[in-house]
Amino acid sequence: QLQLVESGGGLVQPGGSLRLSCAASGFTLDYYAIGWFRRAPGKEREGVSCISNSGVSTSYADSVKGRFTISRDNAKNPVYLQMNNLTAEDTAVYYCAAVKASVYCSNWKYFPFNSWGQGTQVTVSS
Repeated sequence: QLQLVESGGGLVQPGGSLRLSCAASGFTLDYYAIGWFRRAPGKEREGVSCISNSGVSTSYADSVKGRFTISRDNAKNPVYLQMNNLTAEDTAVYYCAAVKASVYCSNWKYFPFNSWGQGTQVTVSS
């Protein structure tokens, strides 16, 4: 069973940056497409970004496009989510999820992600 661990969350001021990491325990993520999701208090879970197993295909929610960048180096395990110009609306618990598939990130929000991390809290506040 693939176990994912997120890290890199924390408290940051508006306009600041954070880099989240998603790593697998005991596995490499080479064969997995990875999605980042978030859940803010009182809101439904929102898909944030996706990267294909090859890293060639990426996709972003409109709310983060131009501010967030997803990346991976399959020589190293983690998948990263670089978050810049953060606002209070980005405050949420961020989760990474994986599905073992060689797919592009079109319609990625409907991928059958079957491995999820426990989440990392991101708080944007002055």
